[in-house]
Formats: sequence, structure tokens, C-alpha cells
Amino acid sequence: MEMLSGGDMLIRALQDEGVEHIFGYPGGSALHIYDAIFRQDKIKHILVRHEQAATHAADGYARATGKVGTVLVTSGPGATNAITGIATAYMDSIPMVVISGQVPSEKIGEDAFQETDMVGVSRPIVKHSFLVKDAADIPATIKKAYYIASTGRPGPVVVDLPKDVTNPADKFEYSYPKKIKLRSYTPIEKGHSGQIRKAVQLLMTARRPVIYAGGGVVLGNASELVTKFARELNFPVTTTLMGLGGFPASDQRWLGMLGMHGTFEANTAMHHADVILAVGARFDDRVTNTPNKFCPQAKIIHIDIDPASISKTVSADIPIVGSVSSVMKDMLALLGEIKERPDTKMLGDWWQQITDWRERHGIYTKPRYNTAGEKIMPQDVIKTLHEVTQGDAFVTSDVGQHQMFAAQYYGFDKPRRWINSGGLGTMGFGLPAAMGVQMAHRDAIVACVTGEGSIQMCIQELSACTQYHLPVKIICLNNQALGMVKQWQDMQYSGRYSESLYEDSLPDFVKLAEAYGHVGIRVTKKEDLKAKMEECFAMKDRVVFMDIYVDPTEHVYPMQIAPGTMRDMWLSKTERT
Repeated sequence: MEMLSGGDMLIRALQDEGVEHIFGYPGGSALHIYDAIFRQDKIKHILVRHEQAATHAADGYARATGKVGTVLVTSGPGATNAITGIATAYMDSIPMVVISGQVPSEKIGEDAFQETDMVGVSRPIVKHSFLVKDAADIPATIKKAYYIASTGRPGPVVVDLPKDVTNPADKFEYSYPKKIKLRSYTPIEKGHSGQIRKAVQLLMTARRPVIYAGGGVVLGNASELVTKFARELNFPVTTTLMGLGGFPASDQRWLGMLGMHGTFEANTAMHHADVILAVGARFDDRVTNTPNKFCPQAKIIHIDIDPASISKTVSADIPIVGSVSSVMKDMLALLGEIKERPDTKMLGDWWQQITDWRERHGIYTKPRYNTAGEKIMPQDVIKTLHEVTQGDAFVTSDVGQHQMFAAQYYGFDKPRRWINSGGLGTMGFGLPAAMGVQMAHRDAIVACVTGEGSIQMCIQELSACTQYHLPVKIICLNNQALGMVKQWQDMQYSGRYSESLYEDSLPDFVKLAEAYGHVGIRVTKKEDLKAKMEECFAMKDRVVFMDIYVDPTEHVYPMQIAPGTMRDMWLSKTERT
């Protein structure tokens, strides 16, 4: 039996778990662990410039690969700096293990230097947490942490390690468990066959069906299954912000994104649907508008691996608990067994109605924004990005107008290509998330769509991009304001821009990028946009910061009107449904 210290056991356990990358930042309580990292070469550590960026980078890595992201931070401020990223992962069900150094066991509770109760602080925003008190428990704890993070509804897990537990002077027998079983944690994988049969029978009677696909379709690797099911029945599909790419945007059955900034046809179809198949979606407030007015004529089938999500906000008529991939396989198998199909004429009439809605107010049938002016429109920036990258980039975003424009206009045909903070809405997410994606996919095109406000939250990570040669492309839609805040202030506060303007205090982003050793490109003229974008992406081995000055008065539309139904929307500054 091999004898190892706690620090060495931790790193060996991570190796045995298959971890390839750790995103982190060292400090006193974690130094035994960092010394163990130095003495091995199987796991690559990526030194970020702020612990929040470590969590976002691990998050981006996890979303783009389906693997568990791994973070290592020190105690006190190192741990608390990671909290925002942990909450971001928790809200979007992203698998992550955050290992935090802690003050020595005998100092816990004494307000020691850099002491914070990490388990207590993080408890509301983790799937589970561990405080390791005995070094011999490290291998089993790590096995449990990765199992919990990656199974059932995924999420972040914290492992807090007091410094004495990783002491190199104390050696213990090392054995990594091959399997783990937790009596109190048994996620359900397979859906109830009776409920699945009821769901299929109901779908066969539908006259106005809609498939509502959420982030669980992407996380549960069910995109191909949902696509096959929709094509088999010729059903319309709408996806949430988190579900983009879960169904190909180029397929005519896709209605676009639904919700607060969803398309007219998606939201209106949902409102008038008689049967809704909700797959891996949680009916959050950015989708439903007013829950008690949500889709009043619809019978709802809800598939989710988390039983707590079903009927939490909107009651399900046929609840199915299980992994979306398992349930969709069973539903497809049933389709192959039965002869019934939805009424062709009724479905044809439904599609004719949807086509009419698309032609009247759809954002993809023709431009619904000013194309004649001299200013660069943010929608055109995203369309140009899609054209230049041939729709094949990994796109991360921060939060705000630029996020919504990217979601609306990029057109994702593949899952795990759209990387954004949907639930928590975290500014600063985009750049470090892009780093994590690029670290996972070294040869891929990775673009961070951001705003001049969001990018400054974690802009120091341009330094990490230099150190690790991560040639991400930053597409900054610069409207010289906190755009979404300003839009709300325009719409609800009579244009009183309270603390949403920068008053000419923005940095020169081109010079700032150059200071970090990168390339900066400023675009102020509409006619230069495509050529400059092509120039940006032609530099495959360089970080390029595109500072694009867009129309500062442009709003994101459509936009749901609260407290209304799904079909109640502003279509422009002067037109509403």
C-alpha cells in the first residue's frame, strides 16, 4: 500500500478521477497542495488573476465539455472570492468541484488569519459540501464530490481542507475507491414507463403542440434525441436561453428562443398551445412572465431529473422524473411501436398559424431594427460574427443587452456552443469562461461577446490569456453605458439614467489590450465591420479585442410586458402586441 501525505493524496485522487485541468490561485492555507501540484506533471494548473475567474473558467470548461470543472483556492478571501462563481454554476446546474484551503483544524472558530467558514458561507449555493477532518478520508471524499457534482441534477460541490490535513510530514495509506454509493443520494435515471406512455398518448391527440426545451437537454446530452423526436412528429420547438443549441437553429421547426426576450412566434405559440412537452426546463420567471397566466389552454408534460423542479412554479399534468436522455429514448421507442400520429390537418393549420406569426413580427423573416442609419447596430455585429465564424464558434457572453443580441442572432446549431450565465446573470463571466472553453478545445474558435461594462469585471484575465496562450476573441459591443439598465430606465423611469452612464471615463480598450500583449481593433464605421471582423478571426493565434461602437440608443426587442401573459410583448419602442 502506497503511503502519501494529505496534499499528495488529493492530487493523486484528482489524477485517478481523470482531472486534467485545475483553475486556481495559491495562498497560505493551500500551499501544501500547491507543492504537491509542482511535484507531478499529469494535471495542468491554470493560474488566474482572481478567484472569481477561476470558478468561471472551470464553469466554461464544464459547459463546453460535459466534464466536471475543478477549482483550487486558499482560505478566507480566496474562498469568498469564489462564491459568485459557485452561485453562477449552482443556478445553471453546472458540475464543479471547488477545493478550498482552510486554516489548521485547531484554529477553526478562533477568527484566525484568513479564516472563513467556507462550508457555512457556501451552503445555500452548493449541491453538497465537505469539511475534511482526517487526511485518510481525502480519496473517498474526492470520489464522492465528483460523483455528486456530475450525477442527477449537476451542481457545484465544495471540499474544504484544513492545512494540517494536507501536511507533507504526515503519511497515510492511499487507495482510491473504484465506485461510490451514498445511501442518502440515489438520483433517479429512468422515467416511469406508465407516465411516459401517458405523455406519448397525450402528444398524439395534440392540435397545437410545442416542445419547450431547456438547459437540461444540453446538460443531459439529449439534443439529438429531442431533435429526432421533433422531426418525427413535425412539432415546433422553442428553446430557453440555456437550451440554445439543444435544437438546431437552422431547422424550420425552431421557433427561436422563448421568454422575456424571446421571439414573437415562440411566445405566442406557447400561449396558444394545447399540449406542451417541457424537456429539462424549469419554468423560470424569465420564461413564464406571470405564472398564473402561463399558457392557460395547455396540458403540460414535464420531464426533469430533479423532482423538486417539477410543479415548482407551474403545475405539470404529466410529471416524469428521470434523465432527459433516458426518457426521450423511451418516448422514441414508443413512437416506433404505436401507429397513432397527431391529426395531419390540425397540425398543418397550426403550422400555418405559426408561419403567419413569423411573417408578421418574427425577427428572422426581416430586420426589425433600423438598417438605414450610419451607426453600427448590435444585431448586425452578431450576424457578422456568425457569418465570419460560419456559425461554428464557441460563444461565451457576459450579461446584458449584448447577451440577448447574441442569444437572438447567432443561431446555434450544436449543443455546448453557447456559454452564458443564465440563472444568476453574472457580469464578468464571459472572458474567464472563454478561457476555460479554449483550454478544453485548443484549436476551436472561441468568441466572448461582451459589453464595455461587463468586460471590466474580470479584465485582468487578459494576463492569464497571455501566460497560457489562449487566443480568445473579444467582441465588445460598446454602447458607452450599462445597456440593459439604461433600457429599463428608458422604458420605466422616463429616461432618468441613474448611475448607468460612464461620463467619458472608459479606458482605451485597444491600448489596454496591447498593454497585455494582445491585439486591439477599434470599429466605429458600419462599412468597416465585416472587414475588421475577418481581420480579427484571421489572427488564429492571438487574443484580439474588438472594441465596436454600436448605437447607444438601441433596445433589445421583443420584450415581455409584466405582469402579463407570454404573448404580451413590446415589439419595438412604439409597437406592442
